[in-house]
Amino acid sequence: MDSGSDTTSFTTRLAGEPAVLVTVEATQGSVPREAGAWMGVFARDVVGTIGGGHVEFSAIEEARRRLRGEAGEPVRRYALGPSLGQCCGGVVHLRFEPVSAGDAARLRQRLAPRLSPVALFGGGHVGRAIVAALAPLPFDLTWIDSRDEIFPAETPADVRCEHSDPVQAAVAGLPATASVLIMSFSHAEDLDVVAACLARQRQRGDLAFIGLIGSSTKWATFRHRLAERGFGEPELAQVTCPIGLPGIAGKEPAVIAASVAAQLLQRRAP
Repeated sequence: MDSGSDTTSFTTRLAGEPAVLVTVEATQGSVPREAGAWMGVFARDVVGTIGGGHVEFSAIEEARRRLRGEAGEPVRRYALGPSLGQCCGGVVHLRFEPVSAGDAARLRQRLAPRLSPVALFGGGHVGRAIVAALAPLPFDLTWIDSRDEIFPAETPADVRCEHSDPVQAAVAGLPATASVLIMSFSHAEDLDVVAACLARQRQRGDLAFIGLIGSSTKWATFRHRLAERGFGEPELAQVTCPIGLPGIAGKEPAVIAASVAAQLLQRRAP
């Protein structure tokens, strides 16, 4: 999955110079990147990647020959074997497409990555680490907190910061299929957000994931309090606590963030 920043960088630069768009058209067997992966080749620079190695180097050379005006078939086949110094054993079919400023709007739409929505409740140290971890990945991130001026002055360009008081009021407006990460400064707020997510699941059933930061002891307390609010066992089973991949025990914010990012990537639809 190529990032939104790659798409923006590539299409913006087309205003000043032409390029060749190289796209993985189809694949067979073991290959570095999936169909749809792309790179934009300019005369002296490259945006994006089709997987690196000799096949990418050869594709860049081919693209620059076409920038110089040499003709070639629109799609070329590359076997990833000894002739390319690679041992993947698969085959990639690469499409070479000359593009210029007039193609920018069309390419912005075509190359925009498919992003999975994530709502992060909590602007503390772990929340900030998770924002940094998720920003370059294929997620559409909304960052929510009840406190004024909690968000840093500079955030990744594609992250939306939202103030909500009460914080759980933001749950109703989350996009369908959103994954929700809950880690506010207050256990009371965490409980209200979890309850709002479960109420939404009862009504619509359209949240992909509800993750709560905390220990098994915290979750045992929350289970009891949520049961008192009328939520049954099947509903409570929709909450994952603690969050992150099992077996990663570090509690440093960056470690938690890496674990949570990997968990979301595992759950993300192909």
